[in-house]
Amino acid sequence: MFFGADDAGDGAHAAKYAEILRIARVADSLGFAAVWTPERHFQQVGQVFPNPPVLSAALAAATERIAVRAGSLVLPLHHPLRVAEDWALIDNLSRGRVGVSIATGWHSTDFVLAPERYRDRRERTLEEIPLLRRLWAGEPAEFADGAGRTVAVVPQPRPYSERLPLWLTTSGSTGTWHAAGRLRTNILGAAAGYPRQELAERIGRYRQEYQDAPTQTGAAERGTVTMIAHCYVGADQDEAIAKAGDPLRRYLKSYVAQTSSNHDGGGTAELTERQRDRLADFALRRHLDWGSVIGSAETCRRSLDGLREVGCDEVACLIDFGLGVEDILAGLYRLDRLRKELAA
Repeated sequence: MFFGADDAGDGAHAAKYAEILRIARVADSLGFAAVWTPERHFQQVGQVFPNPPVLSAALAAATERIAVRAGSLVLPLHHPLRVAEDWALIDNLSRGRVGVSIATGWHSTDFVLAPERYRDRRERTLEEIPLLRRLWAGEPAEFADGAGRTVAVVPQPRPYSERLPLWLTTSGSTGTWHAAGRLRTNILGAAAGYPRQELAERIGRYRQEYQDAPTQTGAAERGTVTMIAHCYVGADQDEAIAKAGDPLRRYLKSYVAQTSSNHDGGGTAELTERQRDRLADFALRRHLDWGSVIGSAETCRRSLDGLREVGCDEVACLIDFGLGVEDILAGLYRLDRLRKELAA
């Protein structure tokens, strides 16, 4: 997973896209399952990811086997017809390798693009997921056209795949886990956001609700639980912490600053620089203790085993939190060796 907090500068963003394509090609050649890119707007964290369909089209063309996924697409910012058409195009380019994690959006500034959709963004999202599935399946849907008439339309092009794999992104809300079960979507969340036992309980309840939910168009028989974890597999434990510790702390501090700038951000806007540093230090310790895949191969093995034990199906390894591209690639090769050992 990519979700970098990058500083803008002359050529910096062009170089970042070249790095993403390079890393994705390596991940593709090694046999990793998927590459995820998010949707973010007007922020330092995720600043090079305003449009998942555009970047995913480039990734589809640059790779051969790896799945190309949005993690996440802020559905209230987009017309569902536009989403269906964009991702059907990428599905054809990739020969059926797409997946989309739907998000409600959370930062008020994102909704400069659609301010009228901010307050009811959650309701809109949950209502439009079944519609998106029907559109993908080729069912006509009625909308008002430019002349004010109601017309039935079917999005084009038709997708390569019969089913669009859908995740629902959660930032921690219990309601999102319940909704994912009821709607029979997969779920995408951040491992470090939950104590181990709580995550196991969330996953267990999600499994039960998914099983109890009625059959739905485009839904799989079993949901996939994908957890995001910052990842760097080092040559040994000391090297991993030495290389990843400071970049991860800076990344987490950027995230704290982003949260504090949200107009619905929960009262953190008045934090001092020193308080933000303390929060970042606390978050770093928590990530290294649980919810990240950072350390020696043996440390990372234990982390992955722990996530599997609580019911996680996939780990979306967040790799671009401040390391240089050569370190990212070195860590990726070590992660691949570990991945193959765990699958044996």
